[in-house]
Amino acid sequence: MTNNSISGEIPSNISSRLTRFNMRGNRLTGEIPAFLGHLSNLKFLSFANNSLRGSIPPSLGNLSSIQTLVLMANELTGILPEALGQLTNLSGFSIAGNTISGILPISMFNLSNIIIFDIGRNKIQGTFHSDLEINMPRVEFFSVQGNQISGQIPISISNASELNVLQFQDNRLHGNVPSLEKLDSLFRVNLGSNHLGHGKEGDLNFLCALANNTKLESLYVYDNNFGGVFPECINNFSSTLLHLEIDENKISGIIPNGIGNLINLEVLSASTNQLSSFIPFDVGRLQKLSGLLPNNLGSCVSLEKLFLDGNMFEGPIPPSLSSLRGLVELDLSDNNLSGGIPKFLVSFRALKYLNLSFNDFEGVIPTEGIFKNTSATFVERNNKICGGIPELHLPRCYSKRSSKTYSKIAVVIVILAVTLVSTSLLILLFRKKKEQPTIICAENSLLQLSYQSILKATDGFSMQNLLGSGSYGSVYKGSIVESGATIAIKVFNLMNQRASRSFLTECEALKNIRHRNLVKVLTAISGVDYQGNDFKALVYEFMVNGSLENWLHPSIAINEAETMRNLNFFQRVSVSIDVAHALEYLHHHCETSIIHCDLKPSNILLDEAMIGHLSDFGLAKILSADILNYSSHQSSSLGLRGTIGYTPPEYAMGCKLSTKGDVYSYGVLLLEMFTGKRPTHDMFKEGFSIHNFVAAALPDRVTEIIDPILLQERSTQGRIADVTLNHKHLQHLNSIFEVALICSAESPTARMDMDDVVSKLCSIRDKLLRPTRSRH
Repeated sequence: MTNNSISGEIPSNISSRLTRFNMRGNRLTGEIPAFLGHLSNLKFLSFANNSLRGSIPPSLGNLSSIQTLVLMANELTGILPEALGQLTNLSGFSIAGNTISGILPISMFNLSNIIIFDIGRNKIQGTFHSDLEINMPRVEFFSVQGNQISGQIPISISNASELNVLQFQDNRLHGNVPSLEKLDSLFRVNLGSNHLGHGKEGDLNFLCALANNTKLESLYVYDNNFGGVFPECINNFSSTLLHLEIDENKISGIIPNGIGNLINLEVLSASTNQLSSFIPFDVGRLQKLSGLLPNNLGSCVSLEKLFLDGNMFEGPIPPSLSSLRGLVELDLSDNNLSGGIPKFLVSFRALKYLNLSFNDFEGVIPTEGIFKNTSATFVERNNKICGGIPELHLPRCYSKRSSKTYSKIAVVIVILAVTLVSTSLLILLFRKKKEQPTIICAENSLLQLSYQSILKATDGFSMQNLLGSGSYGSVYKGSIVESGATIAIKVFNLMNQRASRSFLTECEALKNIRHRNLVKVLTAISGVDYQGNDFKALVYEFMVNGSLENWLHPSIAINEAETMRNLNFFQRVSVSIDVAHALEYLHHHCETSIIHCDLKPSNILLDEAMIGHLSDFGLAKILSADILNYSSHQSSSLGLRGTIGYTPPEYAMGCKLSTKGDVYSYGVLLLEMFTGKRPTHDMFKEGFSIHNFVAAALPDRVTEIIDPILLQERSTQGRIADVTLNHKHLQHLNSIFEVALICSAESPTARMDMDDVVSKLCSIRDKLLRPTRSRH
């Protein structure tokens, strides 16, 4: 009964035979009743994300079979009962995000089966001492952050060899940090905002013990009392390190020259210390650092060439850059910049090259200055811009007056539509015994649709409007007469027992994510049809150019126009990067990582500009949707996920879902896009795969495996151009195949992360598409 807006108090008529009780994400009030302690068969209990008050009843210590106890994100007070230390079968425990106080019972540190231990963000007190025994050999997630714990970090924590996440931040700890050398599975360590260290040499010796850790991604020791010089052992840290924050300490000396070895570093914070000398030149190798474009760039008034492309800068172009009137070349492409394109660029008379591509700019493109020269100005893949000179082929801009008029008309239409839907629903209430409320999983949705309006939009779900079908449902093209909008409607086949779960999974995955390379869900409908049967559907933006599947493997042509339906080399590169960007966002930039689990050409849709959009999240997995997702014993609730040929081999062996599974699917997709062969082709059998097929041909026989269409591409007029891919193209194609082979490696640990994939493919694309220029 999760996430159903259930209100009131916890019911008292609960069967003693109950083994799993999950009411996470509702509106429960009142206190946790003591009688729950008598449910001797209970193994899983979660009241996370509710509004429960009062204290935790000591009777919960009688739940001898309990394996998971999650009470996080409520309004609980009181102390943590000593009796909870008796729950020897407990593997998942969280009370994070409450106001629980008192002393932390020592018995809690002897839960030898615990995997998740999270008491963060409370008011728990107590004093740790260095020889405190923490007997948690299986613990993977250990967090006491955001409490009032004093004393020292226990040495015994270094025996928890399975630890992935260690969080002591925001407490009152002091003294030395013990060696963490044995914890070679750590990927996040946060010791920030304590009183650790003595302000002298040797305080940071524990960092050097982490240099051999090949999984560490985030290291935070900010706002402490650490002294001594900036340790040179930082140079030896794994290139997996993404975040390093050592600010607000007493660290002295120089920043080591080898800092540039940490090539994947995205955040480096060392402010408010006692560092001296120059910033080393090697910092220039850290191409994934910064946030907003710095305002003080505007003071470099003699600057002629500024290249900030291929980073993660965000926000608008600062007005202070208007002083850089001597700029000859400016490249801000392939970032996350937004806002309008500044008009001051028009007045830069010396500017000969301007690249603003692959960002999120919006508004009107100027038509003067450098913007008149299409061979010097690049603005592609900014989906919200308009205007400019006709040669840029951008959509027309509409005046504010037109926009206001359109908005008024839209409001009237919406009001009429809502009135119509409401009237229809009232009629149905009298005619049907069973009715469910419409579920809207799209924020600020303008479409409030019913079964009746969907039936009308698809002309009664006619075959002429059928776009495709699968095991969980069918997708139809629909037209909303009132607004003139064209939409895509996925109607779920509820005869399949898993379809309803797929519907909920897709809603959960899509409701909080926004990205230019993800298909946008407009609304969701959950109700009944005219026969009283359950009806569930999702409504998406309509993609004019259909799926990548239809472009890579078009059906038998019935006319000359059909024979021209193929993707050229540059389009394939662009679409592959679009998909990589989408996966990078899902894996690394969502609040909680999302695994798509079904990446294949039919789930990649192309809009009118041939921009790729990832769709179909019916099998997706949100990694941290609940606390148990940290468990190494997690299994898939929907069985083996994915499609034959694209599913990673480890899933077939029962391994847990991971982002590396998506990476494998992406690698296979990339091989398919440039060979033109499906991974299920008849030639791939008896251990011979598309991976082996490509690997055997590199680097000298790439022309033997490439899609034949690419060897003789058509011009835009449809005539044969008689231009074979040149040596430069084949060289870059080799590089693309190398990326694909690494991604589709059999071992998950050998595969890249999607942020590395994006970086490499963007570099290849840039060399293919950008004009030759000098940086000197």
